[in-house]
Amino acid sequence: MSLMQDNLTDADPDDVDDDRYRVKLQDVFEGPMDLLVHLIKKAEVDIYDIPISQITAQYLDYLEWMKQMNIDLAGDFVLMASTLTHIKSRMLLPPQVGEEDEEDPRLEITRPLLEYLRIKSAAEQLAERNLLGEKTFTRKPDTDILERVEENEVIHIGLFELIDAFQRILDKVTPGHRVDLTRDRVSVQERIAQLTEMLETKESMTFDELFADDHQRSDIIVTFLAILEMAKLSLIRIAQHVPTGIIRIFYQ
Repeated sequence: MSLMQDNLTDADPDDVDDDRYRVKLQDVFEGPMDLLVHLIKKAEVDIYDIPISQITAQYLDYLEWMKQMNIDLAGDFVLMASTLTHIKSRMLLPPQVGEEDEEDPRLEITRPLLEYLRIKSAAEQLAERNLLGEKTFTRKPDTDILERVEENEVIHIGLFELIDAFQRILDKVTPGHRVDLTRDRVSVQERIAQLTEMLETKESMTFDELFADDHQRSDIIVTFLAILEMAKLSLIRIAQHVPTGIIRIFYQ
C-alpha cells in the first residue's frame, strides 16, 4: 500500500470542507513535473525506464490526498494525471502486428521531463548568481538566513518533501482517529499567528517542533496548512540539513 493511501481512509472529505482550511497551490508551489521528479527520485528508477503503472498510482494518490486536505490543485496536475493514465493504458495494450518497432509510449513523458530538468537546472544556476543591487536593500537578503550552516549541507526543499515529512507525523497519531475540523477549532489564520509568535522568539524551529502542541489529527492538519500558507506568503523559509535529514523552518 502506498504512503498516501495509508492515511486517506482516516479522513472524511466533509470534515475538511471549510474555506477556512483551504490552501491554493496554483502559481506558488511546485507543479506536476516536480511531483513526477519527486516520485521518480523516491523510486530510484531510471528516467528512461519509468515504471509507469507504479508512478501513475502514486501520482494519483498524491492528488487524492491533497484534495482531501483541501489543497486546491491547478489544472496542470489533472492534465498530467490524464497523460499518465493514457500512457499506462498504451503500455498495457499488446503490440499489434508489424508494430514491434513502435516508439516506447513512456517517451511521451520522458522527453518533457528531461527538458524540464534542463530548464530548472539553468534557472537554479541563474538564481545562485549575485543579484544586481542586492546589498542596497535595508532588509537582509534571504541568502544570509543560513549563514552559519555549511552551504553543501543544506538544501531547500519543496512541497512534496514536506508532504512526506507530514505523513510521517500523521503516522504517529493514534490509528483510526478521524479528522474533525469543526467550527470551534483553530483556523489556519489563527494558527499562522501562533506559529509566527513562536518563530519570532526563536531563530528557527524544526518541522517536527511546530507540531509539538498538536495532539489531535485535526490540529496537525491545520498546522500543516498554516505552514503551506506561510510559505506562500514568504513568511518562512524551509531547508533540510542533508546529513541528518532534519527539516528546519526559518522566519523571514
